[in-house]
Amino acid sequence: MIFDSLIIGGGVAGMQCALVLGSAKEKAFASDKKIGIIINQKASHLQSALFNNVLGLHPKTLGKDVLENGKKQLSELYSDVHQIENEKVIAVEDFKGTYKVVTNKGVYESRIVVIALNYSNPFSIKGLENYVIPHKKATPKKDRIQLQNNDSLIKDGLYVCGTIAGIRSQFAIAAGSGASVATDILTLWNDGNHTKIHDKAE
Repeated sequence: MIFDSLIIGGGVAGMQCALVLGSAKEKAFASDKKIGIIINQKASHLQSALFNNVLGLHPKTLGKDVLENGKKQLSELYSDVHQIENEKVIAVEDFKGTYKVVTNKGVYESRIVVIALNYSNPFSIKGLENYVIPHKKATPKKDRIQLQNNDSLIKDGLYVCGTIAGIRSQFAIAAGSGASVATDILTLWNDGNHTKIHDKAE
């Protein structure tokens, strides 16, 4: 199977991106799209997070619970999104007009890849080294990194969202970054017509 969009990273940005893409599956322009997310949450900074200042989350919500509940929400609401768990991405390579994503357990092919990892250094994914630069909105002494991008686009078919896109490490900002990239992809699928997905109460 060739994915139409494969997200690398199961933190807030990656999961939010997957949720928005999944929510569009009933639209004609997205109904046949194959969407996947590689989820390896052990390295997520949410594992030790506590949230009191996020709209919609109850005070004292734990980041580790958000991660676990996010996987459940994605599988229950948008089961068409393929969740690939406990695999570490080793390389992202150009491959015959698509991208080849190599993990420690397998190889996947996708027309679009979204990098949604945290901004920790060192960065070890082969094929992306040339895009790594110092993070522009993090304290220099923390030695954080980002991937060079223009409005979340690294190059055709290769997107980045979350802290590794160069945004600040704040839950709401990271979630918004993931949602923004998802709507960019949906717009691409929808022949360039600006697209967003809203649910409405009946």
